[in-house]
Amino acid sequence: MESHTTGQPLSGIRVLDYSQFVAGPLATMLLADLGAEVIKVESPRGDAYREYEPLGDGQSRRFIALNRGKRSLVLDLTKDSDRAASQALIGTADVIVHNMPGVRAERFGLSREAILELNPQAVVATISAFGTEGPLATYTGYDLIAQAYSGLLFADPRPGQKIPQRCGSIPLADITTGLMTVISVLTGVIDRPRRDTAPHLNVSLLGSALLTQIQDLVRLESDPPAQAATVSLLHDRGEAKGRADELEPYYGCYETADGFVALACLNVAQRQRMGAALGIVDPWLKNPQAPVLSEVEYQQRLAIKTVVAEKLRDGGSSHWVDLFRAANVPCVEVRTLEAAFADEQVDKNHLTQKMEQPGIGEVEVIGSLMTIDGAPLSATTRPAPSLGEHNREILTALSMPRA
Repeated sequence: MESHTTGQPLSGIRVLDYSQFVAGPLATMLLADLGAEVIKVESPRGDAYREYEPLGDGQSRRFIALNRGKRSLVLDLTKDSDRAASQALIGTADVIVHNMPGVRAERFGLSREAILELNPQAVVATISAFGTEGPLATYTGYDLIAQAYSGLLFADPRPGQKIPQRCGSIPLADITTGLMTVISVLTGVIDRPRRDTAPHLNVSLLGSALLTQIQDLVRLESDPPAQAATVSLLHDRGEAKGRADELEPYYGCYETADGFVALACLNVAQRQRMGAALGIVDPWLKNPQAPVLSEVEYQQRLAIKTVVAEKLRDGGSSHWVDLFRAANVPCVEVRTLEAAFADEQVDKNHLTQKMEQPGIGEVEVIGSLMTIDGAPLSATTRPAPSLGEHNREILTALSMPRA
């Protein structure tokens, strides 16, 4: 199947990216994949992620992962001449993305008022830690801060856990914020023709961290008062979570003779087919997460989970995957990221791609995550830029030559 390479949805849209770290760069990388021209405006020190571990061949893997498809322009916005160049560039932009606190944005000519004066048709998407209102509106925060403040670090406690931890050390708030920023930008671009001035939008890490917990984010009047995140509460919830996990045979991971498999049965029919494939009978399969009514019931349900675990340890992962797939039961082997990168399913869906990264050579990175009219959208193969790599060509086009 050929890639969708012409008429990309955002062709002709110029995006100025004044952000750094994860959320903003992820958003603008995805916009580049959609066909936007993205200019990454950096300070003379560059995006802090350029120096962030892990480093490979003198370059940051994390920076490469989040910044392909862009051109880099270095401007020192503390200087009048460089702010003038920034203002000239803003006048040409369709979209501006930044994650600067309000005071810094105002100092650098990126406040809402300054951008409106320069280019009332520029859609502006700002990223903040805690939103634009309230006592923490001006407070600096990152993914861990948002996860901690939002309750996300308490979302998956484990028995014996002494300190709250991010799940898999994954920046869920950052990544979700990046995706929400893309949605905001696309909304602004669509809405722009119907307004006298383009919209200015804000996405917060706090809001995104709450979004990741949406399934549990419903409060009732009868709910007990909120509890403080104490050590004892972490332990209590960890023990309760562990006890519940002990009894859930249909949605979780199991050890096999040579690895691990994940089983996910979310409806009664799937659970029935899983039970039939393993030769087990479970009186609680209609609601395996129902509260336990007695210690006797607890032991009976635990025995069912134990039998499932014992059976799965008797065969290899591929055996169980084949058996459960034949029974139309969702089951896969548990993989490492490295194995997933090399997987045929990932390759067939163009979820990774190769590009030439100067100074390193060929690298494999994430590809486009969508198809258009049945064909994969061709993600940009422009490598992550070196710091200030495109100063001359960008500033010359603005009639502001600079070495």
